[in-house]
Amino acid sequence: MRTFLIKEYGKPEQFYEAQIQKPTVGKGQVLIKVAATSVNPIDSKIRQGRVPNVTPSLPATLHGDVAGIIAEVGEEVQQFQTGDAVYGCFGGVKGTFGGALSDYLLVDADVIAHKPTNLSFAEAAALPLVSITAWEALVDRVKLSSGQKILIHGGTGGVGHIAIQIAKALGAIVYTTCSTDEKAEIASSLGADHVINYRQQSVDEYVNSYTNGQGFDIVFDTVGGENIDQSFAAVKLGGQVVTIAARSTHDLSPMHNKAISLHAVFMILPILSGTIPLQHAFILDQVRKLVEQEQLRPIIGQTFLFHEVAQAHQMLEDGDKIGKIALIHEDFSSI
Repeated sequence: MRTFLIKEYGKPEQFYEAQIQKPTVGKGQVLIKVAATSVNPIDSKIRQGRVPNVTPSLPATLHGDVAGIIAEVGEEVQQFQTGDAVYGCFGGVKGTFGGALSDYLLVDADVIAHKPTNLSFAEAAALPLVSITAWEALVDRVKLSSGQKILIHGGTGGVGHIAIQIAKALGAIVYTTCSTDEKAEIASSLGADHVINYRQQSVDEYVNSYTNGQGFDIVFDTVGGENIDQSFAAVKLGGQVVTIAARSTHDLSPMHNKAISLHAVFMILPILSGTIPLQHAFILDQVRKLVEQEQLRPIIGQTFLFHEVAQAHQMLEDGDKIGKIALIHEDFSSI
C-alpha cells in the first residue's frame, strides 16, 4: 500500500511517498481504508524530533486522526462490520501500528467510533484528537457544570473551537479570547457568550469587566507558554485551570496564593503507556451525538490532498490559522 514516511527529523519537506506492506488484521482489530486525516501540533512536533518520548521508530508514518471505511474486521469484533464509516485517533505515535497518512490504518476496534452521519470524511477526521482533548479537559477533569463561567483561551484554534461548543452544550457561560474581529465573529457563531480581544484588553481589564474582579470559575488554556501565567491571573480564588500545553517553566506561587487546582491533559498518554484508551471510543460516540444533534461542528480552515502533506504542515507552522487543516486521500477527493 502507499504511505507517506519520514526517515529523519526536520522540515515539512521530509515527507516522501513509499510502498509498504499492507497490515494484517488480528484479533480485536479492524483495518480502515483511510479517507482523511488532519494535522495537529503533535504531528508537527514529532516530525521535528521535539518529542522523543512520543515518536515512533523511524522511518515512520505520522498522523493519528483518521476517518474512513472499515475494510477488514478481525475476530471477536462485534461493534463494526465491513463498510462501516468510522473515525478515531490511534496512530502516528509510539505504541501504534502505523499512521493515518496511508492507504490503510490498522487500529484496535475498541478505540474508534461510528462517524457522524452529517459530516464529510474530512470534517470527521478533524474531530478526534481535539474533541477527545476538550472533553477530557472539561468533562473528566474540571467537571464543568451549567452556569459556571469558563474562559477558553484560543477560541478559534483546533481544541478551542470545539471546547466552546462542548462548554455550551454543558450549559456553561462561555468567555473566549481571540486576536481579530474575524475570529471574534467565528467564536460568537460557535456559541461563545462573550469574546475578548486579548490584544485590546489586558487580563486585569477583562477580569474586572466580566467578573467584577473575582475571576472565572474555570480557565482552559489551549495555548501554553506565558498564557498559563495569564490563566492563573484570570481564575478566581479556589478555581481551576486546565492546560493542554504545559511543556514550560512557571512560577507557581500564584497557584498557592489563590489555592488554584491545575490540570494537565495529554490525550495520547494512554496509548504511549501501552493502555488501550477505551474511554476515547465513548467520548467519540458522545461527540457524534452532539454533531448529529447540531450542537457541535468542526471548522476546516484548509484542505489538502495526501501528497500535499508538506504544504499542510507548513501552513500549521505558519500559525494564525482558524480551525483545523484536513488532508483528503486522493481516492476520496470527489466525495
